[in-house]
Amino acid sequence: MKSFLSLRFAIRSVLAMAIAVALTACDNGASDSASNAATAKGTASAAGFTGSDITGTGFGKDIELVDQNGTAIQLQQAYRGKVMVIFFGFTQCPDVCPTTMAELAQVREKLKPEQRDQVQIIMISVDPQRDTPAVMKQYVSAFDPSFVGLTGSAEQIAKVAASFKAYYKKVESGQSYTMEHSSGLYVLDTEGESRLLIKPNTAPEAIAADIQKLL
Repeated sequence: MKSFLSLRFAIRSVLAMAIAVALTACDNGASDSASNAATAKGTASAAGFTGSDITGTGFGKDIELVDQNGTAIQLQQAYRGKVMVIFFGFTQCPDVCPTTMAELAQVREKLKPEQRDQVQIIMISVDPQRDTPAVMKQYVSAFDPSFVGLTGSAEQIAKVAASFKAYYKKVESGQSYTMEHSSGLYVLDTEGESRLLIKPNTAPEAIAADIQKLL
């Protein structure tokens, strides 16, 4: 009987932890599957990272997009040799996107001057209908001239979001529409391999420290 009670308590503890993880992974009312994937892999705290370990997931491979100058690119090849920090958003986002982009500008400032050229901050639009290359360029450069904005066709955006397990959804709003989307940061190393998923609202200092460990 005592063994049975101990087993039941252990099961309840595991379930409670799983529920807590699931709630933490929710973003804009939707479950962020990338966060769930990272949870399955475990965190990278043992290596001293703040972000969750997504090494081996292969996020972002074989992805073609259009950069802010209207040039077709292959994501991993275009920025190979740099640590990439990728954020999914849209230029008409009222709060999360400008806040995150401003925080990423702070992250860049916290890197050593010689490290900044080794890091590429990238915003990928989930609203290709409105976010043309020119619109993306104007938007991201307002936060930092070095930032890059990527867009593409609806099919290309769907493919890249699926590759990163990133959530987004078009929501009608009056005569227009808005976009729901996950807001974590994906960090790829200098070889283009996915390494970290960083939760929203992580301190810029912690993000900068994680990036420096990958340089």
